Amino acid sequence: MRSKFRAIRTEVDGRSFASKLEARRYKQLVQLHKGGMIRWFTCQVPFQLAPGIKYVCDFLVVWSDGRITIEDVKGVETPAFKIKKKLFEPLYGTLTVLTAKEIGK
Repeated sequence: MRSKFRAIRTEVDGRSFASKLEARRYKQLVQLHKGGMIRWFTCQVPFQLAPGIKYVCDFLVVWSDGRITIEDVKGVETPAFKIKKKLFEPLYGTLTVLTAKEIGK
């Protein structure tokens, strides 16, 4: 079933992703892990932004050099997402937004 932004839910390795783009990023992360570029990663990590306001990132990545990135894969940045990003960054640091351009085909 398509979402209002035409995203197609996609399954990879028994995991369900909200879009083909998010599934593609997951596959990239798996390859980066196999290649030793990242130590580990996890999906759908919740963050408390304020009482009653939660944000769930697509990926939390721990790179081999010790850096940690919080990633969100977006085809469209909605007004609600923009607000949550503004709330997120002062509390937790940079939220990396990846689009089809960054992820590639």
